[in-house]
Amino acid sequence: MDIKSLATEMDGIVAQGAIVDAVKQFFAEDATTADYNGVATTNKQQMVEKMEGFAGAIAQVNGITHHHTIVDGNVSASEFTFDFNMKDDSKIYWHEIIRRIWNDNGEVVQEEYFNAQ
Repeated sequence: MDIKSLATEMDGIVAQGAIVDAVKQFFAEDATTADYNGVATTNKQQMVEKMEGFAGAIAQVNGITHHHTIVDGNVSASEFTFDFNMKDDSKIYWHEIIRRIWNDNGEVVQEEYFNAQ
């Protein structure tokens, strides 16, 4: 599997705001996630539900910027800035690194988020 091509394709989908679609397309069924706020998921379905809930709470996308992606073996790291106005009138501005571990089938088996601010 060409992890660099897969990571680039996934990051392109995320950058367009189709975060749920990226999870559905690239996550393995047993994929796990963890973020810097301590929230974790233990399978693809949980992550899809988490992202559907999050996406449904967005009132306006002010910007999604993909800065860089690096790949080393079966690990990729992508830097993004997300800027959203939420339906509850809060604002989200995340500058983060998304580290992904990929399996031999070209699926994400672990995704972790790091605060880059």
